[in-house]
Amino acid sequence: MTEPADYWPLFGLRLTTPRLQLRPIRDADIPAAVVAARSGVHAPGRNPFSNPWTEAPASELGTNMAQWYWRCRGSMSPQDWTLLLGIWHEDEFVGCQDIAAKDFATLKTVTTGSWLRQSVQGRGLGKEMRAAVALYAFDWLGADVAESEAAAWNQQSLGVSRSLGYELNGVTRAAWGGKAQEVQNVRLTPATFKRPDWQLEVEGHEAFAKYLGIHQ
Repeated sequence: MTEPADYWPLFGLRLTTPRLQLRPIRDADIPAAVVAARSGVHAPGRNPFSNPWTEAPASELGTNMAQWYWRCRGSMSPQDWTLLLGIWHEDEFVGCQDIAAKDFATLKTVTTGSWLRQSVQGRGLGKEMRAAVALYAFDWLGADVAESEAAAWNQQSLGVSRSLGYELNGVTRAAWGGKAQEVQNVRLTPATFKRPDWQLEVEGHEAFAKYLGIHQ
């Protein structure tokens, strides 16, 4: 029997940490992702995202999320890709960690972003999932740099960055959801990365790397 990973190699990828499993979001996972997002991701009026997707009416949120997942899959190429990894904790969908790149073969640079349902925040899961994709980027994809950003007021996100060894990389001014926002950029390299004391388990890397034309 043909499995989805046979024709879409990303579906075979699995990253496993001591408490989490990260794997590409399939259509069957979308309902659980919507439930997690609807349960609450941040305090009212404190949207930490450049695109205020969480503020969409409940009747539109699921449609918007599904369209985003499909768009990222449909537009993926070796030159421009966004990998959306669902986060499972104790067999429950609790958030999403993305890793993306443009012209990766030349720049060896990835960017990351994430969200986590409020009910599991404050347990160190955000740090664990970010460490997972940093390990994967550096040790498996051969990245030289991992970049991220956060609203300047978002000390929770910036604290995770500092704890992993990210260095401040300038402040920019951007329009987030129609509002001017001071944005703190951060940058991580293998030399500054404060590696966790656990090993990342990876399955399905070869097919994903082959699809993207990544050779180490």
